[in-house]
Amino acid sequence: MYQDITLKCVECGADFVFSAGEQEFYAEKGFKNKPQRCKACRDARKNATKPQREMFEAVCAECGKVAKIPFQPTSDRPVYCSECFAAKRAEQ
Repeated sequence: MYQDITLKCVECGADFVFSAGEQEFYAEKGFKNKPQRCKACRDARKNATKPQREMFEAVCAECGKVAKIPFQPTSDRPVYCSECFAAKRAEQ
């Protein structure tokens, strides 16, 4: 029923494929217009309105590496890097 269509992005001018699956999704949602931007430009436009998260540096309580975390660390709770945090979570 649907076939892949090649479209041109209005932002960057690159060609992108509007796949049959995406067309079916658009039809299910009731969208009438085809997308005008490629995936990269859509994502950039979406993320442009989001405020950048402030990241803080902390020393991992397990391995001692410096980790970037999205919250202000306090001295009463240990902070773990992503690898040690994943390992601790797997233990539970």
